[in-house]
Amino acid sequence: MELQEDLIVDIKVSQVGFFGTSGKMLLPSQAVVATLIAKIPERQIITTDLLRKKLAEQFEVQGTCPVTMKKALRAIAHDATQNVPYWRVIKQNGELMAYYPGGTQEQAALLSKEGFEIDMERKTPRVKNFKSNLIRF
Repeated sequence: MELQEDLIVDIKVSQVGFFGTSGKMLLPSQAVVATLIAKIPERQIITTDLLRKKLAEQFEVQGTCPVTMKKALRAIAHDATQNVPYWRVIKQNGELMAYYPGGTQEQAALLSKEGFEIDMERKTPRVKNFKSNLIRF
């Protein structure tokens, strides 16, 4: 079940190591994640890490839940009724997402159409020189 609204919760003691701090954490709704992704123009990409940081800034909290974020990304990618360029979201190290529709092959094809070079020789395909195409909100 996807969140219909954004929730702000306390960062649990067990999560302090991951977030590097205590405080508040955002559990983002699918809608807020989709809205941010929709702002990514062609020929630019964002990593999941940067997307979570941007949402944390937007909501003035210390972090964004990676599990909730992944669920939202997956739901957005698999919802054909949404016109959201989900394929422009990649992993922190430039790797592609296996859980998108069509897996890494389809994401590679969509990114290639926009002019990105994809290293398909790796176990998990990766966008070449991805850091030079990261969006700056």
